[in-house]
Formats: sequence, structure tokens, C-alpha cells
Amino acid sequence: MMRFVALACDYDGTLASGGRLAEPTAAALERLVASGRKAILVTGRELDELRVVCPRLDLFERVVAENGALLYRPATREIVPLGEPPPAGFLDALRARGVDPLGVGRVIVATRTPHEGTVLQVIREWGLEFQVIFNKGAVMVLPAGINKATGLKVALDELGLSPHNVVGIGDAENDHAFLSLCECGVAVGDALPMLAERADFRTTGFAAEGAIELIDEVLATDLSGRDEALRRHHVLLGVDDRGREVRLSPARHNILIAGQSGAGKSTLATGWLERVAEAGYQVCIIDPEGDYEAFAPAVALGTAEGPPSVEEVLQVLEHPSGHVSVNLIGLPLAERPAFFAALFPRLHALRMRVGRPHWIAIDEVHHLLPSPWEPAMLALPAELAGLVGITLYPREVAPPFLAAIDTVITVGESAAQTMGEFFASRNERGPEGDLPTPAPGDALLWMSNDHDEAFAPVRVRIEPSQTTRRRHLRKYAEGELGPDRSFYFEGPEGKLRLRAQNLVWFVQLAQGVDDETWMHHLRRGDYSRWFREAIKDEALADEAG
Repeated sequence: MMRFVALACDYDGTLASGGRLAEPTAAALERLVASGRKAILVTGRELDELRVVCPRLDLFERVVAENGALLYRPATREIVPLGEPPPAGFLDALRARGVDPLGVGRVIVATRTPHEGTVLQVIREWGLEFQVIFNKGAVMVLPAGINKATGLKVALDELGLSPHNVVGIGDAENDHAFLSLCECGVAVGDALPMLAERADFRTTGFAAEGAIELIDEVLATDLSGRDEALRRHHVLLGVDDRGREVRLSPARHNILIAGQSGAGKSTLATGWLERVAEAGYQVCIIDPEGDYEAFAPAVALGTAEGPPSVEEVLQVLEHPSGHVSVNLIGLPLAERPAFFAALFPRLHALRMRVGRPHWIAIDEVHHLLPSPWEPAMLALPAELAGLVGITLYPREVAPPFLAAIDTVITVGESAAQTMGEFFASRNERGPEGDLPTPAPGDALLWMSNDHDEAFAPVRVRIEPSQTTRRRHLRKYAEGELGPDRSFYFEGPEGKLRLRAQNLVWFVQLAQGVDDETWMHHLRRGDYSRWFREAIKDEALADEAG
């Protein structure tokens, strides 16, 4: 999976020296495009002069010209103004005040210092909603709210790309906005100091040499070694015992959340995924039992009557802002792994093309990728990233999935035991010594470390969810709970084994069992326990108790 599927480049001082695109730079862009990535040019130049000085506009999927005010599609030669042109009298007023040179594009008006004072005075006299943007010695006049970032955003929307999958590079003042929009903003080695200070990192090479250097690193490593430089994007998980924030990279982890039923796994996962979505990363939740139907950022697909089609899921995910939760409650338990095996390769193909969905969460992963299920090897690609698996039983999860996990979060009174189960399932030695028992709202966190695979887990106070996740009685009334969450009428001597996989079955079986069996489970508190732990209905549990 590629994290960075597009490169957004400034032109003058970044790709070009003296206004010209040199052959080595064009060759580097060709290598980038050949890798399946897209190049987007983001420049303050007017399109007509750009066509003269840069004959290789064909290398770019889109050109954002006039400092964000114009979009150009090289493949079709379509030109799309992104703002209104200036009134003719405004230009006459500038000329009458001696503003020269004066460049006029389809939207932009450009001159040079020291004419900025005159330009601002004429703007005030005319009462125009114009802004002045500086680029070294250039003075650019544009409608308010238009800059390189707004133009790049239009280009990315057209291409179905998220800014979180874009690396940008520039050298001057007017590049601040679009570099901030990109997941990774890079300054060339000789960039203006203020831009270099705010960039995520700086190349050693100057101008075009720096751009080539960045392209080669993207092709070689997908910037995998730059995660620390991109900490501004890390998403809050919680606070450790020493009061320090614990944040996770939004791109490099595979997370397992494990613990007994009712310990808070789903609440933890919901809060984490909420914050991921709020940060603009796309989320896809595979939801076997409908627990995430009310996940606020997502479109919920699937009902108790049946699951959605794979195409319906992909249709929502085609737009970068579309989150989806895939409810499989209407699918028999035995058929859910096959559905996942059909869906996951399509999600992976989408990721290879556009880098999204950024996170795929798999609830009850032991049902969808069970340990003895051989097709799991085919469903999972060799390289995995951005996965969240939620389970009661790590030992029952397919080994290829467990092998990819680098972050484990366990909850509940048995958190330490669950942590040990994870390592045992991978045939590894786990952390030594006694592990702390997390209180309600806490968790044990283990993250892999290249230098010490068995360092001690830490206790983390989990950042609470901003959305109260409601439970759906229809799901528990009509859907199919797994064997581990079903109710079993067994009787005092254990002679029966009547399974109620939902509330409808519970009522039907309850009407048929003998009084001795019914009273046996009532005296033991089995009904209230099942309502509380499996059905997640405190009121019903209290009434039954």
C-alpha cells in the first residue's frame, strides 16, 4: 500500500531554475508517474506563459495556475477559472497610478514590489474583496479566499484523492498554504527561512536538486522513515501514568484491541476511530454484529435483512470524505468470512490506487479471520498497514493477521492475560514480570520496538469517545450473535443445549423449556448477566435480576 500517491510541486525555484524545467527534473517526474503516482503542478504563473516555459505539462495530472485561481487539465486542455476576473476599470486605475509591470491572467493580476502600497490603495478605493499575496518580489492580486491550497483542493477532489496522501514541495511565501494542506510539506534546501521552519522537513539539495531528491525518496521508501517528522498528524489515544500524551501514527500501525466481553473494546475503538475521522482520514468498519451502526462519521450499510454489496461499499469510499460501516448482522455467521474474503481485496486495490481507506477496522476479527481458516492467507496481502482488529480471543485470529500487528491494546480485568495470549499465539515471549491491571477507562498498551520487541506495556487512560454509541435492539432481536455471545438453556443437570442467538429465539425457547430449567438460570442470574454483557441493555438486566 502506498501512503503517498501524489506529489504537488511549486514551479519556479522548486522544479524550475531560470523558468526552465531541466531534463533531469523531467526524468524524475517521469519515474514518479511510472510508479503509479500522480504529479500536480501548483504555481503562481499564468497559464499562457507557463505553456511557453514548460513544454512538459503532460507530466502533470492537473495544473493549478495563477496561485490557485485556475485549474488546467493537460490531457484534455480544459481550462477552469476558480474565481471571477478583475473589473476592467481596476486595471485602468493601476496603470494610471504607474503600476508597471502589470500581468493579467484569467483571474490574477500581478506586479512586483514596490507597487504593493499602490495596489492596496486602489483596492480600498474600489471597495473590492481582493487580497494581496507575495512571492519573493512578486505581488499577486486575487479574490479573497483563493490561494494555492484552495486550488490544490479542487484538483484533488477531481482526482478523488485525499490531502493525506499527498506530499508537497515548495520554496517561497505563497507555498505555505498548500504545503500545510499536504500530509507532508517539504521545503527545498534554499527555501526562504520562514517556509523551511514550518515545513515538515527540508531537502539537502537546492531548488530542482531538492525536488529530485524528494522524488527519489518517495519512490524508494514512500517516506517511511519520516514518521517522526510528521508528528503533527499523530492521533491521540490517551494519557499514560506519567501524564504524557500517547499518540499513534495515522499510517504506520496495525492495531489489535482485545479483552473480554463488556470490558470496553468497542468503546475504545469507537473513540479512536472518531478522532481518526475527525482528522480527515477515511475509515471503513467491517461490523459483523451491527455495533457501529451509530458511528456518527460513517454511512451505515447493511441491515438485519441482509448485507450490502461490495460495490455499494466501494461507492461510498470513492470520495475521500466518505466513511462507511459495513453491517453484516443480516448475514449468517458461517457466511461472514467469505464476504470479508470478497470485500478485502477490493479495499486493498482501492488503497493501492488512491491510498484509502486509511483505516480498516475489523470488529470480531476472530469470526471474519478465524485461525483455522486457510483462505485468510489469500484474503490478506503481504504488506498490511492501517488495520484495527477487535476481538475477545487473540488465539482464535488467523496467524497472518496477528503477524502484522505492531500495537496491542488490552482492556478489562484480564488485560494482562489477554496480552500474554497474543504473544503466545505468535509463538513469542511476551513482556516479563507482573503487568498492571487497568482500571475502567484504562488499557494496557504494547507497541513493537525494533530494538527491544518485549519492552513492558504501559497503562493508558483512554481518551473518551465524543459520541455515545447506542445499542440497537433490532440487531439483538433479529440478528445472529456468535456462539460465544449466545444464551444457552442447559438446565440444572446440563442435559439441554438450546442456543438462543438473539432475543426472538430467547423468547421462543423460554416459552418451551420446563419450569425447572427456567428457574435454574434465573436463580443463578444467567438472564441478567446475558442481558448486560451480550445484549448490552442495563435496564433489561436490572429488571431480570
